[in-house]
Amino acid sequence: MDKNSEKVGKAYDSITHRWTGDGFNRNNGIAAHKRALGFAKNEGKALDVGCGCTGRFIDLLLDEGFTPEGVDLSAKKIEISKQRHPTIEFHHADICEWPMQSQYDFITAWDSLWHIALDKQAFIIEKLCSSLSSGGVFIFSFGGVSEAGEHTDNLMGPKLYYSSLGTNNYLRLLSEFGCICRHLEHERADDPHTFIIAQKL
Repeated sequence: MDKNSEKVGKAYDSITHRWTGDGFNRNNGIAAHKRALGFAKNEGKALDVGCGCTGRFIDLLLDEGFTPEGVDLSAKKIEISKQRHPTIEFHHADICEWPMQSQYDFITAWDSLWHIALDKQAFIIEKLCSSLSSGGVFIFSFGGVSEAGEHTDNLMGPKLYYSSLGTNNYLRLLSEFGCICRHLEHERADDPHTFIIAQKL
């Protein structure tokens, strides 16, 4: 892992309680994923990028007939995930460096890609699009800003890095890498949190 990835992983190691406590909303992102699953043509392999430790997307994918696996920067989150789902394959790795295991019919990257360095954003979109099977679905969230940018803040507790290419640049890249946008949603006017559902042509 590079230094930024190690820093992000250790930061999340220190705040896993935010996701393991009773106060966490396990419905977060579920409606968006159900919408994305409606476009899926095959119930095959699935990958949860930045899978965290709640297991809520893993559970949803299992319920829908997929064979999921997860990858995350946080060693502690991966440890918790393995305890909760001992039959699922989890990887403690940086998705930018991790060799993709196969072609996937469904890939989710919910609230995770925005920690990747700005100069690697196009690379990771290409990598994930290239790892989709024909008709495969890719859902990811990002900062729906108008221009590319990066910043750090400590809203989660530890200081964390964030970046975004901006909505139009993500749409352009998806098209360039053989995908079509099936749904784009900017969730609230006062919050740039946005997600895209794309499908491999």
